[in-house]
Amino acid sequence: MSVASRVSIQTDDFDLSTEVARLRAQDKGVGAVCSFIGTVRDRNDGQSVSAMELEHYPGMTEKAIEAMIDEAFRRFQILGARVIHRVGPLQPLDQIVLVVVSSAHRGQSFQACEFLMDYLKTRAPFWKKEETPAGARWVDARVSDDAALARWGIQAGNA
Repeated sequence: MSVASRVSIQTDDFDLSTEVARLRAQDKGVGAVCSFIGTVRDRNDGQSVSAMELEHYPGMTEKAIEAMIDEAFRRFQILGARVIHRVGPLQPLDQIVLVVVSSAHRGQSFQACEFLMDYLKTRAPFWKKEETPAGARWVDARVSDDAALARWGIQAGNA
């Protein structure tokens, strides 16, 4: 899969079956595909959330995610990877992020998919604003999860 098609930051929704088919078509050695879809919840930190908006810095965000994918290729025997992250206004139940990984065997796909999602959740440069009954609030879109990072041998604070 070409580097240019591994990461998409977009406002439009995505289709899982289309993305899986695209990734599988890249290599006849694919024996496993693992995917993760994150969706917008209607609650965060105990508060109701009616909508959210994600912002990013074009170029910087794609570069950071490309580096994460490069690291996944170094750590795991994977054949392909694709990350789609939506930005802009979103509603509860909307799809927000997709990680798809292919490999010859399931174990490597599962591990790489989880690695990429942990890395995205803790290191991807996004800014999130939530609409709550108390008004709009900016929240750290990069949830600090030191345990998730430590599992992969990544120190908190290191990119």
